Amino acid sequence: MQTLRKFRAMGAFNLKPSYVLSFLLGGTFMLAFSKLGASNAQPPSHVYELRLYHPHEGKLDALKARFGDHTDAIFRRHNMKSIGYWSPEDAPDSQNLFIYILEHPSRQEAEKNWAAFQADPEWKKVKAESEANGLLVDHIDHYFMDPTNFSALK
Repeated sequence: MQTLRKFRAMGAFNLKPSYVLSFLLGGTFMLAFSKLGASNAQPPSHVYELRLYHPHEGKLDALKARFGDHTDAIFRRHNMKSIGYWSPEDAPDSQNLFIYILEHPSRQEAEKNWAAFQADPEWKKVKAESEANGLLVDHIDHYFMDPTNFSALK
């Protein structure tokens, strides 16, 4: 009880929501990666890809539906393992950002997988149908990532 009073006196419960979101998102990534961890003695045998989708205004729900109903299953067919999908909690990002992470066997395989995915007839059909009333995505930021030597995921 005394410790709780000290924290309140220091303003520990007056954190900005964005700080809490950043902390929780970082913790979520670390937890997800730790579950996928390989032996500490071996170099990474795969690469991760962080993708941040910035949908056009009013298109976020349609984008999420496309991923949930179609895209994730098509990814699996092309050796693209989904680690997770996230939506920010706080505005404005909660209205205009969709985040996910993929795992690929290697960077070269990722490029090959993406080419096969883009050429997939089912994906072409799903994309065309979902964008009948306009493009869903304005732009995409993406990063290929390797775990650091001090990461829980090796």
